[in-house]
Amino acid sequence: MNTLIALAIAPCGTGEEMAPLVSQVIKVIRDSGLSHRTNSMFTEIEGEWDDVMKVVKDATKVLVDQGIRTEVVLKADIRPGFTDMMHSKTEKVDAILGKDSGGKDVQ
Repeated sequence: MNTLIALAIAPCGTGEEMAPLVSQVIKVIRDSGLSHRTNSMFTEIEGEWDDVMKVVKDATKVLVDQGIRTEVVLKADIRPGFTDMMHSKTEKVDAILGKDSGGKDVQ
């Protein structure tokens, strides 16, 4: 069952700068081998349900195992029969708007 998730895993109560701890989380996601992309607020991960959920668990444990209170925000899109939704969803919108995936006008 192909699943696309938007995921944010963040430490709580560790001060203003979270990048060093969030980087540990992102490393687990990147090392998973699943299709992913990270922006300033979320990381999207796409793959089979069990594989995606294992990555969510493993990435969360990176902080929890350090005794850090951890917040997880997850939104899932499960669409039977579809794959590569991470890219195709934005490509459809870009085509309607006459833009390429980088936001540049298409001639």
